[in-house]
Amino acid sequence: MFLSIFDIFKVGIGPSSSHTMGPMTAAGRFLDDLRGGLEKEPGAGKLAAVSASLHGSLAFTGKGHATDRAVMLGLMGFLPATMDPDAVEDLIETLKVEKTVRPEGLPALAFDPATDVVFDYDLTLDGHANGMILKAWDAAGNLYMQETYYSVGGGFVLTEKELAGAEPDLHAQKEQAGFPYPFGSAAEMLQMGAASGKTIAQMKEANELATMSRAHLDQNLTVIRDAMFDCIDRGMRMDGVLPGGLNVKRRAKRIHDQLIAEQGMNRSQPHTINDWMSVYAMAVNEENAAGGKVVTSPTNGAAGVLPAVLRYYKDHCVGATEQGQRNFLLTAAAIGGLIKHNASISGAEVGCQGEVGSASAMAAAGLCAALGGTNTQIENAAEIALEHHLGMTCDPVAGLVQVPCIERNGLGAIKAVSAASLALRGDGTHFMPLDNCIETMRQTGIDMSTKYKETSLGGLAVNIPEC
Repeated sequence: MFLSIFDIFKVGIGPSSSHTMGPMTAAGRFLDDLRGGLEKEPGAGKLAAVSASLHGSLAFTGKGHATDRAVMLGLMGFLPATMDPDAVEDLIETLKVEKTVRPEGLPALAFDPATDVVFDYDLTLDGHANGMILKAWDAAGNLYMQETYYSVGGGFVLTEKELAGAEPDLHAQKEQAGFPYPFGSAAEMLQMGAASGKTIAQMKEANELATMSRAHLDQNLTVIRDAMFDCIDRGMRMDGVLPGGLNVKRRAKRIHDQLIAEQGMNRSQPHTINDWMSVYAMAVNEENAAGGKVVTSPTNGAAGVLPAVLRYYKDHCVGATEQGQRNFLLTAAAIGGLIKHNASISGAEVGCQGEVGSASAMAAAGLCAALGGTNTQIENAAEIALEHHLGMTCDPVAGLVQVPCIERNGLGAIKAVSAASLALRGDGTHFMPLDNCIETMRQTGIDMSTKYKETSLGGLAVNIPEC
């Protein structure tokens, strides 16, 4: 099992990794397949039009998550990592008028956003709750190509055959041979650490260096960290009302201004540090809700937790270092990889325990590592944080990643810091192993009613105040 740190942490746009970044990526893959088909048979069928249908959670909460817009942008040839959020509105408005996409390397293709993106609420595809079907048509209206994609969380996308294991996942799967520490469970991770005398961060780094140069690793670690901090800073500067119709006001700027004003006045309560962690997390998730640029950590819906704790370490912890930040990210990615490999990070699959719960476990492990924790203390920190998110539902009001998601990230950050602190007070021995907690999350997700898994059909999503 190997997921790179850059599989876990990906720069993209909000509001959702599974409902925005994933569908945009799927559309890009579909364009690549169309280009490949035309290379084999130039002019075959006179390719003329494309269409899309969204299923399951992508249909039920697609409007709130901007899934339709993501598909439009993807079919225009844009990708999450390089998409300029400020350009989105003009691009969508132009498409609505022209009803044509012009992706590079393909002919102009008819595509009417009003009719060619279908929200199919009746058909749920078998492979995953986040399913979509993309089709291409020739000039005579005959089907030229069709592919089913599943957005499985954190921006990861699999075709129907890849998900079923009928063919290798060439886009996301990596060759397993050659990794010095190929741990597939927390128990294996601890065993390999004990045998080698290496920390989790050192083992993760060694695995990364099996596929890339140190310069590439260091450069991209800095890019990821800076993107996280830039998102926090922008979120603490921005004001106004978030899009989507709930009229939710941004609060991070106001809270941050209050915290700055209180500095040096000897009036702060000891628990004010929780407000700092919350405002860092809320700033990120307000940016995400507005369609801004964020880093999957491991998802967009949970993108505020880990950056908030990393910023807490950098700005508030005694003795914080650059190496500590590096160890934080490497360790957190190792834990995130274990959770994705053995359970899920998708709210549509296991509820918010898989998103904010996973993010909190990753952040707790990262902070524990940065503060000098042992491997067993780090594993304990992750277990504590995940354990106390078990059963958490994903029930966004109106399908928007706003209520309760924004505040939930703040609380996830606070839990992460508490979990790391508790673990550091112990010697690493504890009753419940992280592997068992991850398996419990997986089983809980299987048993959880679909209405609580990112469909907005239950929970807080249907218990909203009358206006």
